[in-house]
Amino acid sequence: MSRLIKISLFTIFIALLALAADMFLFMTSPMQLEKTRIYEFKPGASVSVMTGELHREGVLYRPLYFRLWTRLSGDARMLKAGEYQLQPGMTPLQLLDDMVVGRVRLYSITLVEGWTFWQMMEKINSSEYLKHTLKNASDASIMETIGYPGEHPEGRFYPDTYHFPRGMDEVQLLRQAYEEMQRRLMAAWEGRATGLPFNTPYEALIMASIVEKESALASERTRIAGVFINRLRKGMRLQTDPTVIYGLGRSFDGDIRFRDLRRDTPYNTYTRRGLPPTPIAMPGQGAIDAVMNPDDTPYLYFVARGDESGSHVFSETLQEHEAAVDKYQRKRR
Repeated sequence: MSRLIKISLFTIFIALLALAADMFLFMTSPMQLEKTRIYEFKPGASVSVMTGELHREGVLYRPLYFRLWTRLSGDARMLKAGEYQLQPGMTPLQLLDDMVVGRVRLYSITLVEGWTFWQMMEKINSSEYLKHTLKNASDASIMETIGYPGEHPEGRFYPDTYHFPRGMDEVQLLRQAYEEMQRRLMAAWEGRATGLPFNTPYEALIMASIVEKESALASERTRIAGVFINRLRKGMRLQTDPTVIYGLGRSFDGDIRFRDLRRDTPYNTYTRRGLPPTPIAMPGQGAIDAVMNPDDTPYLYFVARGDESGSHVFSETLQEHEAAVDKYQRKRR
């Protein structure tokens, strides 16, 4: 090999080494970001398109280096679509790692304990970040779509804060909430106290929804659950206003009247014995646990104090209960 060829090869080697060093320095140096911004890598987009956009926006000053790195590393085919958060101090290599892993920006939605199914769906339908395919679907159609045909939707979804990427189908969110409720319900059912008047976890779920609506204070949940379970065991009517309100549907105007308590519906626990046919809301973990392990209490009645505390007065006899109602509800002395 002639000396000229050796010098040429050495020169090329040095040039490539310098290029590699410069490319590594670029990939590990902060991008040109003065503040946090969001970049959306759309489905089907290429690395060339992405680097061109970021270069024009002044974020990547060496787009060719980014393209070369992704091709040489094999990462170009592994980038996940979605929204990515670009922060000051972030390097191109960190951005690439996020895109390979799919560490996309997540949005959140909170489903609140005590909400009915229609309230939950109203919240989901209002989210601008979810893909909506069920807005005009019936309850039965929604349950069929998520894979549980024939089931009543009320109380089947666990109230929690859920995180998701932009554009996720609401069906996936509903499945996640449904499966989370099933998981928590079955775990609580396995650890339930002996002798409860429930034949199935679903019956316990119905009771948990009632306890959720009746208990403003977490400290009273197990006692309230104990009262309702005592009444079930004795064959007494549950006589709980939230079930009556649920039976009235969306026509309820916020003021329950005596005639409403006498109006018979499948959910009126003043006119019918036992549990209503379905839950009346989404119970949280506290209400589920309270029903599975209620207080061993002598009480058969309770009435709200009607003050800001949200607490109740509990009674063993009807006479004591009537006196408490007079004092705290009818305001007699």
